[in-house]
Parts: sequence; C-alpha cells; structure tokens
Amino acid sequence: MNTPSQSVSLPGDERLTFNLTRDTERSVREGEYSFATAPESRQRNWGYTGLLAFTAVLLLRPQDTFRALEPLHLAEVCALIGILPMILHRLSHPVPGFRTNAETFAMFAFGGIMLATAPFSVWPGGVIDEVLNSYLKIVVVFVLMMNVLTTVDRLDRLMWVIVACTGVIAAMSVFNYFRGYNLVEGGRLAGPVGGIFGNPNDLAMNMTSFLPAAIVIALSARQPSGRRLVAALTAALMVATIVFTKSRGGLLGIVAALGAIALLGRWMRRGVGTITIVAALVVTPFLPESFWARMVSIVDEEADKQFTGSRETRRIVMQEGIDTFLEFPLTGVGVGQFKNYNPPERKERWRETHNVLIQVASETGILGLFAFSFLIIAAAVAAVTTQRRVRLARRLKAPDSEHDDANTLGELTLGLTAGLIGWFVCAMFASVAYNWTFYYLLALIVAARELARDRLPDPGQKRFSVPRTALFPERAS
Repeated sequence: MNTPSQSVSLPGDERLTFNLTRDTERSVREGEYSFATAPESRQRNWGYTGLLAFTAVLLLRPQDTFRALEPLHLAEVCALIGILPMILHRLSHPVPGFRTNAETFAMFAFGGIMLATAPFSVWPGGVIDEVLNSYLKIVVVFVLMMNVLTTVDRLDRLMWVIVACTGVIAAMSVFNYFRGYNLVEGGRLAGPVGGIFGNPNDLAMNMTSFLPAAIVIALSARQPSGRRLVAALTAALMVATIVFTKSRGGLLGIVAALGAIALLGRWMRRGVGTITIVAALVVTPFLPESFWARMVSIVDEEADKQFTGSRETRRIVMQEGIDTFLEFPLTGVGVGQFKNYNPPERKERWRETHNVLIQVASETGILGLFAFSFLIIAAAVAAVTTQRRVRLARRLKAPDSEHDDANTLGELTLGLTAGLIGWFVCAMFASVAYNWTFYYLLALIVAARELARDRLPDPGQKRFSVPRTALFPERAS
C-alpha cells in the first residue's frame, strides 16, 4: 500500500528520481493498517506456532513410525492450536480482520463446486468424505497461512522447516534404499512414511517441489554457513531420492526446476546457471544404469514394455479421463470418484487419470477445471508480481531493512517458483489435485506477494524526477 507522489517533468537528459513517500506511510496510511503492519497479537503467535507444528507433523508423519501416536491425531491438534485462538481473537477484535484475497475466494469456490457436483456423482458419499476429510483441511490451513505469515522472518523460518523436514524424509529414503527396504516395482524406492510421500512418484514429486528451495538456501550469501551446508546436503539427498524412485515424471520435473533456477536466479548470485549445469554434468555419470534404462522408456515405447508397460496404460487412462469429461462436462463424476466410474467400455478400471488437469476436469466438470486452473495461474502471477517489486527495491537502493526484505523475498520466491514449475511438470503424470503440496506452494507464494506489497515499492508508483544538473550544477558538462 504505497502513497503515490506527483510526477514533475523538467528539461534535461540526466535525471535523479526520488521517492517522496515517508517510510511510515509506505505500508500504513493515517488511521489505517495493512494486515502485515497491524499490531502483533498473542493469538497470531499461537497461530504461527500451530502452523509450524502442523507442517512438521504433515511432512514427518511421526505416527507412521510410532504407532502409539496415531490415536492422538497430531496434525488436527496442531491445526486447531493455530486456528482456534485466531478465530476467537478475530471475533472480539475486528481490526485488522481476516486477510482475504482472490486466491482465498478461489479456494472456497473450488470447494463449493466440489459440493455442488456431489449429488450428480457416482458416489455422493465418497465425494462428501473427500471434501470434509481432505480438502476442507487444506482450506483451513491455507487461511491460517494467509493470516499468520505476516513477516518476512516468519515466511523464511517456515520455508526452512519445510526444507529440513523434507531433508529428513530424503535421508530416511536413501538409507532405506541401501538397506533394500521399501523397494517396489523392480527396485523403485517408495517413501519411508505414508501421506504425500507414500508411493515412488509422489515421493519424487514432493522432492522435486522443495529441492529448489534447498538449492537457493545453499547458494544464498545471506544465510549462515552452517545452514547453507545443511541445505546443500539436503539437496544432494533429495536428488538421490528422486533418482532411486526411478520416476520419469520426477526426472522431467527436476530438469524443469533446475532450468528455472538457472534462468531466473542470475540476479541472486553470479554464475548460478553455470553452477547448475556443472553440478548436473558432474552427477550424471554416477547415476545407476537401471535409472537410465527406465528413463529411456520416456521416448521408447518398446523399452517401456520391459518394465511395467505403464506408458500405454497412462495413455489409455488419460483418454478415458477426457472421454469422461466430455460425457459429464458440467458436473464430472465427483471428487475422487474417477477410479470408481467403470462403464462397460472402460479398459483400465479402478485407476486414476494420471494427469492433474484431466483429473479435475473429469471429476468436477468445467467449473472445477476453471477454478483449479485459476489457482495455478494465480500462483505464477503472484510470483512474477513479487519479483517485480524485488527488482525495483534493489534498483532504487532502498533502506537497509527494505533491501534485506527484498533479498529474502526474492530468494524465497525464486525457490518457490522453480518448485511450482517442477510440481506442475510432475503433476502432468499424476493425480494430485487434492494433495497438500500444490496448496502449500500456492500459500507460500501468495504470502510472499502480500508481504512484498506491504513492504516494497510499487512498480507502478509515480515518482518525482529532477535533472541531476539542477542539484549539482558543477557536474554539468
């Protein structure tokens, strides 16, 4: 929220530009708070603590290792610790209120479409169960993230928690691979825990989604050397995990994510592209032959038949998903119900669509596809918006605090943008529309944009310009 200033046109080629808005007015107008600059409350601190705990439980899933914890429902307890005090506080203190944005409304709209199409589903009860036990939790945590990620430090710490927890899963996965545990489908590595890391493709997709964040931390000059070292080790373990899953979608995703870092990260550190390419070339000769044998099947259908023949199966099931959408274009067959929709002409029964867009279209119809596509595009636009403000703040030589925020938000957004690209490529071969990964990436990217809007200059803001020679006549030629 920036106060615009007048634009004065004066003669002369060489000019100086001044931002006449006082620092205290950039985020706060008289008598008005932005969400991030409103007075901090104890309830919001409780919310942030609950979010950190929920994230750790979601990723690490301690109940899978210690079965005695399973009846405790730790994830739900952590979410309630975060959301309930915040709701009670908002009911008694309307200012600053809940943060709302287009993405939040789209999340609710997507959920509303799911419920509206439930009566037309092949199994309405299954749809209601999917919405209440899966998507509703995602919406609650999304709202929580929008309302407690009110400082750059909080966003930075949450990103580090995600990288650290994913690194633990990667370390457990690599350890299991060398012990010969959790190997499926001819030596493919499955996750050491369930949830979003359960099967090899989901494990590879989630590693791909958060690998860029680990790489950015490892390359960041603002991070302590110890954290950079841990992040570098975490990134190496993530790459190894992706290789051991032998996931073809994972390989394509990691190539896309690393390409995004190389192209978009040049401002962060000189030679980022070169470092990325050299690292990839160094790692390539050490990849196992079994990995390359499976990767060849991406382009060689005959080679695929030596494994599971899944390439042809995916092609058939994707076409069946498209056919289902064309048959039920307005309502779909219900959230999570494509695998239960088995007309006589269907060849691949009881299978998912293996494509996130086809999944949404076949299960929620055209309106659901529109809402979900909007969320993906909104994440991309939010990332671009943040980077524009970061570049402007760096170019204007902003005050130290603002410059530090710009660097931090720029690095976080770089890692998240590359992760989003990697996720999207993987999702073209997976049915993950209602899984946590995308919505976490979306919430983090949107939170970064909101912080950038509150704390960094607006690229569209008018500025006051005068010729340099008007202030320093002695420098005139």
